[in-house]
Amino acid sequence: MKIEITNQKENPLQKRKEVYFTIDHVGETTPGRNAVAEDIAKKTKSKRECVVVDNVESVYGIGKSEGYAKVYESKTAALSYERKHLLKRNGIEAEVPAPAAKE
Repeated sequence: MKIEITNQKENPLQKRKEVYFTIDHVGETTPGRNAVAEDIAKKTKSKRECVVVDNVESVYGIGKSEGYAKVYESKTAALSYERKHLLKRNGIEAEVPAPAAKE
């Protein structure tokens, strides 16, 4: 699997970079969101928990895929701007405070 970033633009209002990419995976299955997010995090020098992969679509019969991801400045920015179902798909969950022990 080889990921190449084809287009990247800054979105300072929503504290993120919008990344368009292509994946070359000839002879392999389409990679999962987690593997793609980890590779994009390495390429953009970010943390995995700040990367939200929006979609990955395979090109029929070629062994290539194209996709779109958002790289946020922080996890809190991702939690505040991103849709809940995309956060769940990408494995990014809000930290739930532990309930206080009752005496």
